[in-house]
Amino acid sequence: MTVLDALLTASKPELLDKDGDRTLRALLYDFFAFGRSLEAARAKFAGYAGLSPTQYLILIAITHFKSDEPMGINQLADWLRLSGAFVTNEVNKLVSDGLIEKNAHPSDGRRVQLAVTEHGVNSLARLAALQRPINDALFGMLTREEFKQLSQLLSRLAANGDLAVKLAEHVEANLELEQQRVTSAQPAKTKGVQRRRGSR
Repeated sequence: MTVLDALLTASKPELLDKDGDRTLRALLYDFFAFGRSLEAARAKFAGYAGLSPTQYLILIAITHFKSDEPMGINQLADWLRLSGAFVTNEVNKLVSDGLIEKNAHPSDGRRVQLAVTEHGVNSLARLAALQRPINDALFGMLTREEFKQLSQLLSRLAANGDLAVKLAEHVEANLELEQQRVTSAQPAKTKGVQRRRGSR
């Protein structure tokens, strides 16, 4: 294996080209740069509405949720890929601020359904005047077909992201165990060599 091969950050042929993983690296650099822009825009939106970035996401998600099943804590947490406990805490803050309300679930008394209040809708309506030009600037260079493709690709990537993180934890643990085995085996070999030398 060459040094270049040893430094490759991916192994699937679909992610490599004649320059190794250079295209993948460039994609990730661009991804991180655009991600920072998205985070900055979200912080700007949230600050304008007097919310934390997570509270802003929750309020937007509840407002635009489209399903036959009422939006509850679990559905919201799954959609945003956040823990249920964290979402519950943030939802309670939004309830206290009068932006959303909890109502009894129509078919399950143990659950609640979430809805945006009139105050919440009015806050989002004011915020939309800021969101429109920024979102147009972020995505407006794409054609309609490119935008649809990007939406589909990001949906697939997001769904796979959690699995990749769990895999990272598993691989990291295995690599640490392997390193520990190598490290613990080295002193034993050294002692064996010293004993043989001393017996001569």
